[in-house]
Amino acid sequence: MKFTIKRDALNTAIQHVSKAISGRTTIPILGGIKVTADHDAVTLTASDQTLSIQSRIALDTAIGTLGEVQTTGSIVLPAKFLIEIVKKLPKDEVVVEVNGLNARIVSGKSEIDMAGMDPEEFPQLPNIRKTDTLAIPSDQLVELINSTAFAVSTNESTPVLNGVLMALSDGKLQFRATDRHRLASHSIKIESDLRLSNIIIAGKSLLDLAKVLPDKSAPVDILIADNQALFRFGNILFYSRLLEGTFPDTSKIIPHEFKTEVVIDTKLINDAIDRAYLLSREEKTNIVRLATIEEDGSEGIEIMSSSTQIGKVLEQLPVKDFIGEQLKVAFNSKYVLDALKVIDSEETFVGFNGPMSPIIIKPNGSEDALHLVLPYRTTN
Repeated sequence: MKFTIKRDALNTAIQHVSKAISGRTTIPILGGIKVTADHDAVTLTASDQTLSIQSRIALDTAIGTLGEVQTTGSIVLPAKFLIEIVKKLPKDEVVVEVNGLNARIVSGKSEIDMAGMDPEEFPQLPNIRKTDTLAIPSDQLVELINSTAFAVSTNESTPVLNGVLMALSDGKLQFRATDRHRLASHSIKIESDLRLSNIIIAGKSLLDLAKVLPDKSAPVDILIADNQALFRFGNILFYSRLLEGTFPDTSKIIPHEFKTEVVIDTKLINDAIDRAYLLSREEKTNIVRLATIEEDGSEGIEIMSSSTQIGKVLEQLPVKDFIGEQLKVAFNSKYVLDALKVIDSEETFVGFNGPMSPIIIKPNGSEDALHLVLPYRTTN
């Protein structure tokens, strides 16, 4: 195999597929990137057997020629070294020549010899048989992922909670994630007659997907078949194995009526809790307390946290709107900050049903996004 290719095109493809490289694998071939050259393209593939990514570099494009294949073939090259060396090559033109399981990479006066592995030992990409396709703009898919995937559990004893539930019915696509202490849900309207239920995709895979999705509203095709999800966009195929199990029915714990409702400036409450978090973090509890207050005939809230070593934070914030009972509640400030950071509305609605009932946080006036945080029981 021998081909010439532009360094930047090769580097971009390597960066895309490298998201599927596991640093903890005990199988040597999975620590490599498979490089294949055919007559009109160079294709890179990486896999950890749960996540597989393939990026195809078409050599003849509308903006010019990116390279040329002199002889076809394939090899698996060590990913860790390949990732670092290609982005540091001195010239824009790169020549890759393979003899047996040895590769030589030439750029300018730099020559790198690299021992490769047998491409026949590399795992085959999942074979997704013909199935219905769901099309979605990439920016909406990124929004769904970023609004929910942070809330997955990191406890591997409950694998189903390490994933995001994807469901589609009646033209509404919903992503939902929970770690038993919090919940994040986001939905969008979409033109599709498909119905999907209990499709659970690893949160880590989705976050990696969000990093390689194209900007703006480029189309993304989603195909679900057997135990795999395929996201197809541009020149990239992104496969993720579905998690097995049944996602818990979280709809029963989401309240729709509240004893106390507050509407507040999103940046104002985010910044106040962020400051309070600094002290609560020192106590290794992340606990911040919130209380409603009434002063000079107007309602507001008070944010409090303390550290035995440093001191105390106390902030009083005005609210845009207040309905219901006075309240005191304690919560994990990290969870609330995670929710507030993905709310793009200028105003945030917060609903309470007492000090030990779930707290609901969502963009004011929106029913598409919702965050639930369970409060803490404290002695004070």
